[in-house]
Amino acid sequence: MSIPRLLTIGWLRQMYEKGEITPKEVIDAIIQRAQKESNMNIWITPPSLDWIEPFLDQLKYKDFKTSPLWGVPFAIKDNIDLAGIPTTAGCPDYAYVPSEHAPVVQRLIDAGAIPVGKTNLDQFATGLVGVRSPYGETHNAFRPELISGGSSSGSAVAVARGHAAFALGTDTAGSGRVPAALNRLIGFKPSCGAWPVRGVVPACASLDCVTVFAHHLDDVLLVDSVVRGIDEKDPWSKEIPSPVLQLPSKIYLPQGTLDFFGPFANEYKHAWERAVIKLQTLGVPVEYIDIQPFAKAASLLYDGPFVAERWADLGPFIESHPQSTFPVTEQVLRSGSSSYDAASVFRALHQLQSIKLDVHKQLQNAVFVLPTCGGTWTRDQVREEPIRTNSDMGRYTNHCNLLDLCAVAVPAGDAALDLPFGVTFFALSGQEGLICSVTNLFLYGNQAQLQSIFSKENKETTLIAVCGLHMRGFPLEQVMHEHGARFVCEARTAAKYQLFRLPTQPAKPGLIKKREGGSAIQLEIWEMPIDRFGAFVASIPSPLSIGKVELEDGSEVPGFICEPYIVEEAEDITTFGGWKRIVHEQA
Repeated sequence: MSIPRLLTIGWLRQMYEKGEITPKEVIDAIIQRAQKESNMNIWITPPSLDWIEPFLDQLKYKDFKTSPLWGVPFAIKDNIDLAGIPTTAGCPDYAYVPSEHAPVVQRLIDAGAIPVGKTNLDQFATGLVGVRSPYGETHNAFRPELISGGSSSGSAVAVARGHAAFALGTDTAGSGRVPAALNRLIGFKPSCGAWPVRGVVPACASLDCVTVFAHHLDDVLLVDSVVRGIDEKDPWSKEIPSPVLQLPSKIYLPQGTLDFFGPFANEYKHAWERAVIKLQTLGVPVEYIDIQPFAKAASLLYDGPFVAERWADLGPFIESHPQSTFPVTEQVLRSGSSSYDAASVFRALHQLQSIKLDVHKQLQNAVFVLPTCGGTWTRDQVREEPIRTNSDMGRYTNHCNLLDLCAVAVPAGDAALDLPFGVTFFALSGQEGLICSVTNLFLYGNQAQLQSIFSKENKETTLIAVCGLHMRGFPLEQVMHEHGARFVCEARTAAKYQLFRLPTQPAKPGLIKKREGGSAIQLEIWEMPIDRFGAFVASIPSPLSIGKVELEDGSEVPGFICEPYIVEEAEDITTFGGWKRIVHEQA
């Protein structure tokens, strides 16, 4: 069977389950593609069966049904550690061989994913253009004369060209978003601290995030569910809950006329106007706000003392290794070596804190939208003016991590033939559910599904909350499909429930509501035809049954509950917060 260029987790799992392909066949196809397209400079450590084979061998010890990423190939930006493989950060003299995986990589491998290589990047993750690497300029996935975007250039192009189903990048100033826009991908940047950054070569340690590139929102959310979570050894790690899809109260667009740049400025301007029209049809109220606070925050990143943080981490290496660094990279990094004193750092921090206060008041329960990029450039043009062109690429991205926002960059049609255009949705830290809900509407038009959660007006179907083996990627997901059900969104219960591991074969969870106490438990909301619901309920074995489950917003939907007598024989697993987490933790 031929392996499609557009690889998704859902397609791979379906083919594996049917026995129509094997992970080895997928890896062989990826190796052939990487060899054939080596001139695109996607890889620093390219796919090779010599070192991938042990990961393939490990799959025989993992249960397909409980390993949500079983056999799924993924790429790793080469500033993130993969044990036994050099980490270069785009600088050969800096390279080292780590003895352990970065936690984000380890969690993916534990879930069954297969690392296939280390991708090219703008050296030391300093750049948004994808041409600042001694390993070659990564070509755009569709038009080789154009930039690929950086710094996570190779990761994005690897996904766009079918060398991986998803890829890890990093993001300090937009590196997980700009390459997504230029290569027609989704680029998801979680809240700062939500994913561990231990095992990542720092750019600005206080701002760095690990990100993911993929073709479909479902893939992004699945990767997030595997990777998200506290890392006790990571000083930047935070306990930020998984996204719960819910619509924002409003969408904010920028007031006035935006600036567009580069040889395709007009095409980008028209693409943005089309995106605005589409946003206005989503059924969410749209308002306009001043973009200046975001622009002021963005200016602090490179035109203020924050650039000194990059020098703090990388300065000693650059000083001790003359001529090892790209000239333009060294120029940027050295600008933080002596230009600013301690007082200027605190002045900038105070200014930023004031801006954050205003922005956080403005964005309560709202999503802000900007073009991901205001244009693009040819690789020749970037070489001629490396600083100005790179600065332009960050106009609508640099503010994000400074303001402690989460973001998702999404395709928004092509500005011209093979010229992808994208927009980015921003929300406050911990509100990934808002940006993912808007992404769902914008990309897939699933407004009726999402609205049904709130309106409850669809008389031909019923919502149903599932919290265990019927969820996506688990053994009984197929039962949902056999009864005509379709996935709507992830959600959480009200903080009134306990979750138990039942003494059954196979093990399954039981959800019990408490009069007092209890916690919020992760679950999924599905929609099922009424005329299939009765047969579905009849198939559910004791001690499980269907009753009303109270959601986080106070609404109730039919869902799986458990008879309380079983508690005496069951294990309380409430602290894990959901069945997906306990399966992941104990994999």
